[in-house]
Amino acid sequence: MSSSWADLPTALEGSISKLDELLANDGQLKAFTTSNAIDKPATFGIKSSGSENALLVEVTNGSAKTAVGNPQSALFTLSALPEQWEEFFKQTPVAPYQSYWGMFGMNIKQQGIEVQGDQTEFAHWTHVWRRVLELAHHAHCGPYPEDEQVQPDEDHLVGRYVYLTAPIWGRCKVFYETSGDGDQPIVFLHTAGSDGRQYHGVMNDARMRERCTMYCFDLPGHGRSFPSQSYYPGAHTNTEDSYVGCIAAFVKALGLNKPIICGASMAGQVCLAVAIRHQEVGACGTIPLQGSDYLNMERQWYDRSPYVNQSLFNPEWVYGMMSPTAPLVNKQLIWHLYSGQAYGVSYLDFYFGGWDGRSRMADIDTKSCPVFMLTGEYDWSNTPAMSQATADKIPGAKHKAMPELGHFPATENPEKFVPHLIEAIEHIQATRA
Repeated sequence: MSSSWADLPTALEGSISKLDELLANDGQLKAFTTSNAIDKPATFGIKSSGSENALLVEVTNGSAKTAVGNPQSALFTLSALPEQWEEFFKQTPVAPYQSYWGMFGMNIKQQGIEVQGDQTEFAHWTHVWRRVLELAHHAHCGPYPEDEQVQPDEDHLVGRYVYLTAPIWGRCKVFYETSGDGDQPIVFLHTAGSDGRQYHGVMNDARMRERCTMYCFDLPGHGRSFPSQSYYPGAHTNTEDSYVGCIAAFVKALGLNKPIICGASMAGQVCLAVAIRHQEVGACGTIPLQGSDYLNMERQWYDRSPYVNQSLFNPEWVYGMMSPTAPLVNKQLIWHLYSGQAYGVSYLDFYFGGWDGRSRMADIDTKSCPVFMLTGEYDWSNTPAMSQATADKIPGAKHKAMPELGHFPATENPEKFVPHLIEAIEHIQATRA
């Protein structure tokens, strides 16, 4: 079958006219391309490896249109093996084919993926080529089947501020929210470069409000929290001591009794650090989401690059880590949160190569602090296999892969995520009983 994808324009021939129609009428693409700064046409290509016949996309102020031809004059060209494009253009792609970023490799290394041409232009136009690829997918085989989501009529969260003092960061004015009146306190931690709004769906869930009293705070300098007193704009940093110290200070300030600590991505890693130092924090268990004992990744487009618009690049980079079937409004919320943070706050040095717990996993006492790891299958930065390998090093730890969820399970689809979360909570409670 993949041989039919050896020439991408030929494989898409029956849907190119539909693609042009979508390009002309798509509100998102118009929002991305309407700018007087686009003062001359910009063209990029999309093709199969080994072929010099490409789908060419010319972008002008407020519009985009396709042509077919040699990509030699394109600013850059997105290239992939025929069998990889075949997977991408299925109505519901399996991981990591839900996005070109996932196909590109990162921590799921694949041969055959290549960005040819100007790499900085590739980063400059990442929001446009991502949307064009989505529309090409939709034109060829229809939109992704979108999970249904009931829209709530009432919000149950209450927010306020508290002053915390953390190592390195010093005294900080931190925003937090709470909901629920269940017996089990649980503290949610957001991902790097985002804030606690990621957990609103979970914290409004009736099942969780009955079981738990939930808390979520924005790290200093993130979301609605103020920067630390030692902060220079663009110079946010994070270490295990500052992060764990901030969590411990929050638990102490609110007088929480044996809370569970749960967080994703960078916060999934710090959940492992909390498990190691649970007596210091006062935690009774941890639920690391999308976490592992060590993770490294080459980041060519550094998150503090002066050459790349971080408010466009950062949200695009993480957008492809989500399940393609997640409700669009939730995926757009993640995009919005990552686009709206301060310069340099999307600090990934802790997540990628900065935190290394490999030599300490066997020291975690899961009788005193049970660990239940959860990993969405669509995450290409921290795969279920990586989390399982970490869980295997922790005596008594459990791990579960979550189908139809990605890097932001609590935000992507709270309805699907909450049953996994409750299973982890009940395991921790039963283990400590």
